[in-house]
Amino acid sequence: MNAGFALDTRFGANPRKDGSTRFRLWAPGQETVSVAVEGGPLVPMERSPDGWFDAGAACPVGTRYRYRLADGMLVPDPASRAQANDVHDPSIVIDPRSYAWRNTDWRGRPWRETVLLEIHAGVLGGFLGVARELPRLAAIGITAVELMPVNDFPGRHNWGYDGVLPYAPDAAYGTPDELKSLVDAAHDHRLMIFLDVVYNHFGPDGNYLPLYAPQFFREDRHTPWGPAIDFRRPEVRGFFTDNVLYWLMEYRFDGLRFDAVHAILDQDWVDEMAATVRATVEPGRHVHLVLEHHNDASHLGKDIDAQWNDDGHNVLHVLLTGEDGGYYLDYADQPAWKLARCLTEGFVYQGEHARYTGEPRGMPSGHLPPTAFVLFLQNHDQIGNRAFGERLTTLTEPAALEAAIALLILCPQIPLLFMGEECASRAPFLFFTDHGAELADAVRQGRRAEFAKFPAFADPATRERIPDPNAPETFAASLPQADPALGPAREALYRRLIELRAMAIVPRLDGARALTAEVVGPKAVVARWRLGDGAILTLASNLDAGAISMDLPAGRLLFASTAPSLGRLHGHSTCAFIDEPRSADV
Repeated sequence: MNAGFALDTRFGANPRKDGSTRFRLWAPGQETVSVAVEGGPLVPMERSPDGWFDAGAACPVGTRYRYRLADGMLVPDPASRAQANDVHDPSIVIDPRSYAWRNTDWRGRPWRETVLLEIHAGVLGGFLGVARELPRLAAIGITAVELMPVNDFPGRHNWGYDGVLPYAPDAAYGTPDELKSLVDAAHDHRLMIFLDVVYNHFGPDGNYLPLYAPQFFREDRHTPWGPAIDFRRPEVRGFFTDNVLYWLMEYRFDGLRFDAVHAILDQDWVDEMAATVRATVEPGRHVHLVLEHHNDASHLGKDIDAQWNDDGHNVLHVLLTGEDGGYYLDYADQPAWKLARCLTEGFVYQGEHARYTGEPRGMPSGHLPPTAFVLFLQNHDQIGNRAFGERLTTLTEPAALEAAIALLILCPQIPLLFMGEECASRAPFLFFTDHGAELADAVRQGRRAEFAKFPAFADPATRERIPDPNAPETFAASLPQADPALGPAREALYRRLIELRAMAIVPRLDGARALTAEVVGPKAVVARWRLGDGAILTLASNLDAGAISMDLPAGRLLFASTAPSLGRLHGHSTCAFIDEPRSADV
């Protein structure tokens, strides 16, 4: 029996049981719109006073179509479920229920069990390529994979943040059914699967919305990508809320990561959307919502599970590399103290003045549980936005990095890895696109101009060495590859740490709260948490090369990069102790 799932969206083409399809488009800038069926007649659409166009037509599944505007311009469906080829091509009527799901009873996993691995589907060979990696990742102990955006973008490869059709999986990665099969395969291995979604802008090529719905955007406010999306309008809110539900209900993703939420001007939409998700998802099913935001804790503790902790990454990067350029300037002073604050309170900056931006940053976050923060050493931004895409494997000592890895995995915050970390890959992850010649040149020059303000790139000849985003070799170079020398041992370290986390920490995370953190050396901190059952978890981490004096914490030694001596914590070492409550005290 086919157990299909479908969401009847407010926009787009929704097939009916009788073989017809209903088309809906919000085009307030047009007086007339028709459905242009490939190889068939024009189907006039009926216009309502508020700019909605509606039509029913005898268009079976597989029909290719576009919308014909009043001037004869043909445009794809902004809510296309699939494209014939690329963003400028016809849309395809898709039957959402055609895929026969295997794991219809899957209910996900609790948030506390999450160990995320961020993945770019393109460099791994599309949806089928990612599926081939799942058994290995599950064996390491990863519990959730997070796909960088997969919605339709121009060309054959792209980071994903230039997408223009939020509902259509890019054909370069595979078909809608192949994406559903990937989700199913993840659930076969008891892996959750998350999707990164972008609701703060559209890409520079293939966005036709301004032609027929200029009201989708604001004239008075701009973002780094152009006019701001107008979330004050109910039609715009509905377009994106439906997209959230579409990925969660029709594709059965276990969670979404929302890109750059700070660029959404009407923040109340975030809470409205999250409440709609909680009211829609089936009872008993675990679905998780995670934000990228600028230290704004206002959505946490409601229907949003967590937020990426950029502060945690930034201070750890400074401690590991010594870099202090760009935004790392804000973490170069007293980095150990800043790490201590991150471990106990989440954000480092909670309203204090940031030198890099010249403005206050953040809001108080110490009242939140540690699981409200996603902590990471690397991600697509932090590697790919570097001029040469270097990973920490090429920027720091292996022993120091392994001490930081232990801190990441054993900390009660939710850990996130970037693909290749688990095998000590030294391959870069570069910024790549596949635009036409004119736009490709603009992106190339713009990319190099971004780095002109950095002293290391003051020389134009040095900037010319920055890889061309549009060159095929830039994309090809970004495939992660296991380091032949360090890879096996690094994978074994992750296996051991994640197993310890699952056994000794995860069952106690509900109700966990930070207690104290103190600086014990130039790059060393000792942090303590009271876990949900009353046990005390202590992490002592020294990212410096030299040993420091330190009294050993109470409790059982759970893990040590290097076994601590009496009164000494060795260099490049993280130790974890767990002081379990006596049964009478539980």
